[in-house]
Amino acid sequence: MQSALKMATGRRKEAVARVALFTGKGGFTINGKGVLEYLNRDTLVRHAQGPLDATQTIGQYDIRCKASGGGKSGQAGAVRLAISRALLALNPAFHDVLRSGGFLTRDPRAVERKKYGRPKARKRFQYSKR
Repeated sequence: MQSALKMATGRRKEAVARVALFTGKGGFTINGKGVLEYLNRDTLVRHAQGPLDATQTIGQYDIRCKASGGGKSGQAGAVRLAISRALLALNPAFHDVLRSGGFLTRDPRAVERKKYGRPKARKRFQYSKR
């Protein structure tokens, strides 16, 4: 068992992802499954692999992720942030590329809380005049 080059954590919505980078040939697994098998959608796979595309490091590292919480979209965003942070720790020269691509910024958007007297956060019950 080889030791990880770098490890990092990413968060998005309610999802948390822990990523470990290894020297390798480009293997990418999330929770023990292949990235496409786990995320199920090509758009989410491309979203998660964005930092690798931007830094032109696809095929240089093996990536193993543990993702938990939230849904697939949130987990893909968390994996993307974690990969970005791990690549930055590995090579600080990637900072400008990752920053300009928006990969180092944590997305602060989250679900708005439900308010009392309403069925959801903003939705209202039907108004009846009579």
